[in-house]
Amino acid sequence: QVQLVESGGGSVRSGGSLRLSCAASGYAFSSYCLGWFRQAPGKEREGVATIDSDGNTSTADSVKGRFTISLDGAKNTLYLQMNSLKPEDTATYYCAAVLGRSGSWCDAQYEYNHWGQGTQVTVSS
Repeated sequence: QVQLVESGGGSVRSGGSLRLSCAASGYAFSSYCLGWFRQAPGKEREGVATIDSDGNTSTADSVKGRFTISLDGAKNTLYLQMNSLKPEDTATYYCAAVLGRSGSWCDAQYEYNHWGQGTQVTVSS
């Protein structure tokens, strides 16, 4: 049973930084994808960044150069470091996982079948 618990959301001013954490358990597979997704009010959920079991990462163009995804295997914790935040980054951020996948499969949101409860990020101008 995969469990994902996000934390680290909050309210910041434009240009500020936040680091989201996702405590993951139950993903004792040799291959997997872990990702951060976000959903703003009235918009569809979109992918932000992903990482696979080989350490390959992918980042959405809208956050490239500002957001960094990383995984601490020893702590089983996924991170999203968010710098230079903009008001348009305001959304609920979700951590997600899919087991038995890696590489380009990680870019397919529909593949993810384990989700956290979400954490709110609000960026004011």
